[in-house]
Amino acid sequence: MGANTSPSEKPRGLIRIIKATGYSWAGLKAAYHHEAAIRQEVVLLAAALVVLLWLQLPLTESLMMFGVIVLVIIVELLNSAIEAVVDRVGEERHELSGRAKDIGSAAVFVSLLLAGVVWLATLWHHFGTPLIQSYT
Repeated sequence: MGANTSPSEKPRGLIRIIKATGYSWAGLKAAYHHEAAIRQEVVLLAAALVVLLWLQLPLTESLMMFGVIVLVIIVELLNSAIEAVVDRVGEERHELSGRAKDIGSAAVFVSLLLAGVVWLATLWHHFGTPLIQSYT
C-alpha cells in the first residue's frame, strides 16, 4: 500500500493487483540499484541459466537447480529489506540491530549452501558417477 493511501481507501480487485505489481517492481528496481549482492546474484542466475541450457539435464532437475538460485535471490531481497529497516531506525550500534542483520546474513548463507549442495549433488549424479565408472 502506498504511503498516502489510508486503510479506508484500499484498492480492491484488479486495481489492487496492478498497484501491488507496481510496488513489487519498484522494490526489485530499488534492490538492484542499491544492493551489490542482488546484482551479483542476478549475474549468477543468468550464468546458471546458460549452464543449464548447455547441460540439457532433465527438466525437473534443471528447474530445481534454477529454483535454488532464485531462492537465494528471494532470501537476499528479504535480508536487504531487514537491513534497510534497521538502518532506517537508526545508525547507532544496538545489539538487536546487529542481531537482526546477522540473522538475515545467516539466512542468505544457508540459502547459498543449499544451492551449492543441490548443484553439486545433481552434477555429481549426472557426471561424477559415470566418470568414476569409466575408470573401473
